[in-house]
Amino acid sequence: MGQWGYRRQHDALDVDGEAEAEQRDALEGARDWVDDHVDRWQPVLPDLNPHIEGAVTRMQFLADHLRRAGERALAEFGLRREEHETLHMLAGHGGRRTLTQLAMDLGAAPNTLSERLDVLEKRGFVTRTTTGRRRAVEDEQGDEVELTDEGHANWLAAIEAAGAEERRLFGALDWHEQRLLAGLLRQMMLATGSYGEASGAYDDEEG
Repeated sequence: MGQWGYRRQHDALDVDGEAEAEQRDALEGARDWVDDHVDRWQPVLPDLNPHIEGAVTRMQFLADHLRRAGERALAEFGLRREEHETLHMLAGHGGRRTLTQLAMDLGAAPNTLSERLDVLEKRGFVTRTTTGRRRAVEDEQGDEVELTDEGHANWLAAIEAAGAEERRLFGALDWHEQRLLAGLLRQMMLATGSYGEASGAYDDEEG
């Protein structure tokens, strides 16, 4: 946030102490590698908006950084992303889903999902209840999949581990700055005009 925007927000709220204000003024003058990136390309592209380029590049980097942090957190629990997504989807639906429903939720083929569930079942993370006799993969689609207590605990622990890096990064901002950033990003999200098509997909991802 620019210095003007920061001071406008905090002068109105009167929440800054003198020491905190001095520290933040120092940070406002700090540079990162994106500043060097913008400086390098602006002479080449005279119409380049440095604020937009800087913001977009930082958002892309931060999103990629958080993705990698999430993958490392999953690896600590011996989970692949698709396995954690399966646990996540079950947790988001009360811990129980039929194989057909779960396959539709995840956009996965039932036979592929069945193989994934075999792995999770062996680890004690899910259980499957078979209804009637099964002679082919297609017959399994009515099976009920249930998240176990151990599966729920591992799903939650992995989310907490991934969330630690999110909390660390956002800890560089105070509560009011976090709220302001969320509001600004919301304005940009609404400007995409794709609320209906995107909201469901992102709601199903881990937080």
